[in-house]
Amino acid sequence: MRTIADRTIQVVPAVLRLPRRASALLPWAWAAALCLLYATVAVRRHVLLRTTGYDLGIFEQAVRAYAELGAPVVPLRGPDFNLLGDHFHPLLAALAPLYRIWPSPLCLLIAQSALLALAVVPLARWALRVLGRRAAHVVAAGYGLSWGIASAAAFDFHEVALAVPLLAHSLEALGRRRWGHAVAWAAPLLLIKEDLGLTLAAVGVYIAIKGPRRLGITTAAAGLTGSLIEIKLLLPAFNPGGDYAHGGNLSDGYGSLLSTLAHAPLDALRPDIKAMTLVLVFAPSALLALRSPLSLIAVPTLAWRMLSENGFHWGTAFHYSAILMPVVFAGLIDALAVWRRAGHPLAARHVRASLATVLAVTAVMIPSFPLAQLAQRATWRTTPHIEAARELLAKIPDGTTVAASNRLAPQLTSRCTVVLFPTFPVDSELYRYDRTAFPPPTTEWILHDARAPEAWPYKTGHWPYPIEQQEAELKAARERHGYALVAHRDGLTLLHRPARPTRPARPAVMAPARE
Repeated sequence: MRTIADRTIQVVPAVLRLPRRASALLPWAWAAALCLLYATVAVRRHVLLRTTGYDLGIFEQAVRAYAELGAPVVPLRGPDFNLLGDHFHPLLAALAPLYRIWPSPLCLLIAQSALLALAVVPLARWALRVLGRRAAHVVAAGYGLSWGIASAAAFDFHEVALAVPLLAHSLEALGRRRWGHAVAWAAPLLLIKEDLGLTLAAVGVYIAIKGPRRLGITTAAAGLTGSLIEIKLLLPAFNPGGDYAHGGNLSDGYGSLLSTLAHAPLDALRPDIKAMTLVLVFAPSALLALRSPLSLIAVPTLAWRMLSENGFHWGTAFHYSAILMPVVFAGLIDALAVWRRAGHPLAARHVRASLATVLAVTAVMIPSFPLAQLAQRATWRTTPHIEAARELLAKIPDGTTVAASNRLAPQLTSRCTVVLFPTFPVDSELYRYDRTAFPPPTTEWILHDARAPEAWPYKTGHWPYPIEQQEAELKAARERHGYALVAHRDGLTLLHRPARPTRPARPAVMAPARE
């Protein structure tokens, strides 16, 4: 029979293990909370018709094709357009099983929310190990509420969400000097987007400097070679135009390589929005990440963005900075860990002051970025216009072809074949048409919204053409192309024409897309 002493001996170790177990759960608790936060923002945006055909609809059409065991052909990007000719992201197919279970745009939005939230796990775990419990909470809050992650979570779905947790795990492995693990986590970046091979190369350079030189050089070479093969060979092979769809974003230079290199530092800082973005990238760490050599892993992404000719790449909107936030907070942990190990009498005070500053910066920046939408009354209100849109959307049968306004397209992509109205689909590029000779619509249904949509992160207005042009094409559809009015509610117009066997017309003149 057991004595009280025997039982006490068994209970005491179990009690001592409780704090350790609670600490192990801390990163996962943060991940769950952040996933709920991001999903709430994303789902409300979709319910309020703030998501877009460009880009949520495009990615849903690609994942839907993968789920049906086909190539990622995307009608929103043009007839028979394989999305692997736009950006190289075959790892997107990993979401197909989830989409097969739940064929909805919400599947992609919630998957993105989970992926962005999961990146907090390695970062908080590393901070917990080297800085302590309070620091882990600060790092988790700083990363989770950072503007770069918020901007991605609140704008449709993008393939970069797959890269964020992978890079976060790789950075944790670098911090623990587990070089092989770091490479293993970073290697799949090559299958997510063509520029991320440069990030893999940066990981290799860091390893070559801090760890085994041969592994680092091999990794850097693999990253550079992978990006080069994707840009020069694979993307043109899939692209209908036979070239790299986003090559137009690169500057033509100044006539010679030497002159181009000489101007590059100034080009990276002009106009002023570039310098502001460079500061804001590291601001969530109170600029302390700049003390760590890990911050160099952000250089490839910052370099191509600042040297791009596309103004969308220069600012803080959209998803472009999501991949940078794990780097920033890994740099913060690394910089503070150096102080913690130094044994300086003021080290503990410095770490506490730094963490307090990070929290203060996080709190100050939240109202200026998308997570603040949760505190806005409009986020929780369903307007009569949205109710009218839902009514007209319900009139369109499953399996039909539809030309829809940009904000209405992702409401239909899970059950119809959707293109944008007017003048879409296109081949591989956008915008330039002879405005006096638009190709005729070819879909069974047209659903058009004359109301200017909620704009963030775009400027207020109609896209892809001014409202006058869109209304002229809507009128032509009825008067010249055989469409009949089905319903008109609160600026929304639904037209129908029986299906025809012809394929959508291809435009004669094209120009680069946004991304």
